[in-house]
Amino acid sequence: MKDVYLFSGFLGSGKTSMLTDVLRQLKEANLRPAVIMNELGKLAFDTQAVDEDIPLREMLEGCICCTGSEKTEAQIQTLLHEDNFDVLVIETTGAAHPVEALDAVYSPLFAEQLRVKGIVTVADSRLFLDRHTLPVQMRSLFLEQIRHAHLLLANKMDLLTEQEQATVVTEMQGINQHAFILQTTNGKVPLALLQKLEATPTAPHEAAPISKLHLSTRVVTFTTPVSQAAFEDWVRQLPATIYRMKGYVLVEGNAKPMLFQYAYGMVQWLPEYIKMKPQLVIIGEDVQALEVPGCC
Repeated sequence: MKDVYLFSGFLGSGKTSMLTDVLRQLKEANLRPAVIMNELGKLAFDTQAVDEDIPLREMLEGCICCTGSEKTEAQIQTLLHEDNFDVLVIETTGAAHPVEALDAVYSPLFAEQLRVKGIVTVADSRLFLDRHTLPVQMRSLFLEQIRHAHLLLANKMDLLTEQEQATVVTEMQGINQHAFILQTTNGKVPLALLQKLEATPTAPHEAAPISKLHLSTRVVTFTTPVSQAAFEDWVRQLPATIYRMKGYVLVEGNAKPMLFQYAYGMVQWLPEYIKMKPQLVIIGEDVQALEVPGCC
């Protein structure tokens, strides 16, 4: 399986500095990285941070989430087919919501080939202290990027007093009690710390990862067909912390699994004319505890 890291954070927070340093560390560890870089504009200003020998895919004029998710899937499929790499790093635009970015990465078409290690959010510590000056929507997204991180980089700490540094850490902990918070300058993060992340658990283990897997993913395989009505009843009882589901569900009376998607409480079923593998990707909090009808 290929390890995947999602780098999140506002424009100017230090994501590209972190990316450059992490790529250096990966190469020094004899790991082959690949990069998907997302830009909102027509020009990819940050691609110069990636060496020519590293496979790179760019997404311009759009967010990696929402309408851009299909493009992201296509880019990942191309990488998996054409390039030999060990670790995929995805630098999302500052306008990307972490859950939607994770959703774009986790397609049932290649879910078994990828292991999402975690969302790493870089936060500008000065901007965090001054967040009340941001427009409401920008402030909300800023806080969501912090809340859903598995690892938080409180960056630009050198610009703050000791009292301000303590305030940043305390208030970030109040927003996200699960993430490890690393105080940084220039977005420096040790590779060993990244490798401890585990947003897609592979097997039971005794050692707890640095993140408590509050936001994680799970791939389930259906072994028996389910009633469509009964499955929708199960969906209606899901907690609000289950954010996304997509994949192919074995449904009674159908020869081929049906395409199923769930987001924000809304359900969509579509007939599938090719016999796809009956697997469903679930994204949310505490997903391992869910009992899925018709599953294993």
